Amino acid sequence: MARALPPHTWENGFKKPIEASATPWVWKDEQDDDPDSFVTPPSKELLTSTAHNHVGINVIRTWPTLFDGTNNPHGTPDWWRPADEVDVLIVGAGPSGLEVALSLARQGVSFRIIDKAPTPLTAGRADGVQPRFLETVATWGLASEIAEEGPLIERTAIYLDGKKLLFNRSHQCDSRYRGLHVITQGQIERIFIRDLARHKSLVERERILSNYTVEDQGDYPVRATVKNERTREENTVRAKYLVGSDGAASTIRKSLSIPFDGVSTDIYWGIMDCVFETDYPHAWVFGSVISSKHGGCVIIPREDGYIRLYTQLDVSQTGPIAAARQQSDASFAEAGGRVEIETVTPEEVLEQANRIFAPYKLKFAAPLSWFAIWKISERVARSYSSPDMRVHLVGDAAHVHSVMGAFGLNASILDAANLAWKLGLAAKNLADPQVVLPTYGLERREHAVRVIEVSGTYLRFVTGSAMPVPNLRDFDALESTPKTNGHRTNGHTNGHTNGTTNGHANGANGHVNGADSNSKQVHIHVPSTSGSVDSPPRTQEDVLQFLGKFFQAHGQFLLGVDCPYATSPLAPQTASPLSSPPPVKLNNGVRAPNPRLCFSDNHTGYLYDLFEGPPKFHIVVFGSSLKGQQVRSNVAAFSSALSSKTGFWTRFGGQERFTVTVVIKRMPFEAGNDKILEELKEKAGAKVVFDDRQPDEDAHTTYGANHTKGGVVVIRPDLWVGVTAFPDEVEEKIGGYFDGFLVPV
Repeated sequence: MARALPPHTWENGFKKPIEASATPWVWKDEQDDDPDSFVTPPSKELLTSTAHNHVGINVIRTWPTLFDGTNNPHGTPDWWRPADEVDVLIVGAGPSGLEVALSLARQGVSFRIIDKAPTPLTAGRADGVQPRFLETVATWGLASEIAEEGPLIERTAIYLDGKKLLFNRSHQCDSRYRGLHVITQGQIERIFIRDLARHKSLVERERILSNYTVEDQGDYPVRATVKNERTREENTVRAKYLVGSDGAASTIRKSLSIPFDGVSTDIYWGIMDCVFETDYPHAWVFGSVISSKHGGCVIIPREDGYIRLYTQLDVSQTGPIAAARQQSDASFAEAGGRVEIETVTPEEVLEQANRIFAPYKLKFAAPLSWFAIWKISERVARSYSSPDMRVHLVGDAAHVHSVMGAFGLNASILDAANLAWKLGLAAKNLADPQVVLPTYGLERREHAVRVIEVSGTYLRFVTGSAMPVPNLRDFDALESTPKTNGHRTNGHTNGHTNGTTNGHANGANGHVNGADSNSKQVHIHVPSTSGSVDSPPRTQEDVLQFLGKFFQAHGQFLLGVDCPYATSPLAPQTASPLSSPPPVKLNNGVRAPNPRLCFSDNHTGYLYDLFEGPPKFHIVVFGSSLKGQQVRSNVAAFSSALSSKTGFWTRFGGQERFTVTVVIKRMPFEAGNDKILEELKEKAGAKVVFDDRQPDEDAHTTYGANHTKGGVVVIRPDLWVGVTAFPDEVEEKIGGYFDGFLVPV
């Protein structure tokens, strides 16, 4: 939210504003003297911006008893009893750290989460979530609350030198969530923190990790010293695994001597969340305004008439801000030089925005909700994990990049969702950690590199920068084996690791301006698939051609659904079928599609709605009409295999580890008492659903399922395809897949 919620009443059945000084949320009953009756906890108003405009100041209302964890002014609740030995210690309670915690909580995996900051993020930072983000949090039961908070981006407008270049429908995808949903990072953190409280977990505030060691033996080899910065007290926490979600300046990453390869650009953004008075016709439409002379602006519409305005700044000696300073500041006119970035004011950013928007004009129409100056760095950690797989990096600790595409928050949840189910299985000795945990970096680093390429290419288009995009794929150039300097031998860190929340305590941008001492300023190139050129396009024809190629190549990636993972034991090479057609026309290691289905006479939904959250694997059987002799025989063979005392189903825990969904081309009333379906329900708790949509959009077509022989798809806990098979290839393909990494129970 951009500001403190104004008071309203619902007395007439709808939301209606009331007197600004009213506090309808405060319960008062003068006649109630019962000491156990509900009392509204005290609220607190916080400034949302470190800089202000002439209109005034902006505040947000918060409740410390709900959101401030161990900094609750009333003390910690009786139910909170942190253990000295836990499965996972999470350092940093920004989105990525909280997301790891949410997943672990649902798996029954013990954890503690610490953070240097005294409160959650107040305002600013990330501003939107992709459909894949929402599909992920839907498995945790949190998607609707997040998706309904702000507007959905449905239109895009692009102006070049004051003229409309493009006004069209925004790129969307087949996800139920369609496109980019706007919500602030602070609001997401509060949603996550409330959820953790429901699981009897609190963020331990104003705590830092002062040092840690990793021993060679024992059930809890990570020995960490956690320091309370308020009381100066220290205590020891033993853990099986350590997760570093401590931001772009991660000292956990530095303690492992993992290089942070890439570049620091010379591109600065001035960022303002505000209501603007303007004659620009698409002020509340997502898009870009580009000036060939002055750079670019990006507009993101928010709630209540607010917009987030990114404005490219030229702070060089010859830039317009410097020229304006020389006219108004005698001392600067005498001394000259580059503008110190921390001295740039909201008024100067607004002046620069007006240069870019010309001939249109912008004025402040409300106090600033947030103001920041952001320098873009594009870096990826060379490794996401320690060699012994006991320490892992997520979020900004592993990658930083341009704001273009809203990838920071959205990449972090894919990191967290990918890592957490693997940690959960490893911590419970249900999977081989030396098989599953190395796949985390293998899968997620590749995604981060593509983020750098895609967002970096669009950044250079908007800003007119000819700076090449860093090439972070060339491991020979990166010297792929990081030096450990003996740190993993004795396990000690070089100094102090803080629990800061993805950059909360690192200034406005949260991105390191320079590399780690052993990072490489790598060879750089422009990816051939991006449509980028050495000098960004500026004629109308060139720009339209660039946009067409760019969104054709990357539109689905920008929504999170185009994200294939590399070949590994968790996503084997897609097999070429010995006979054609295959069981399903779907590659291993890609997002599992989420088609609509009929659940019963009175209920429809999506395939994902049937899945339980991590750490369960989802086995989806496509049975066509279940009337053809071969498909019926194959599905019967699948059912029979689940009864085997030595089969994968029994070996790895049955319904404790797997869900089974059978998709058939029948109406609910046609299923009757089919013997095969009834057996699957009894043996595996199978859910039978009905694929009754028209053939060009049904689930069988979506998955390319084989109607003659049937097909089986194993979907991982993070909703990626693991492996596919015919229904009668149970032990050969499905059992063999799980034998590769699961541990028999």
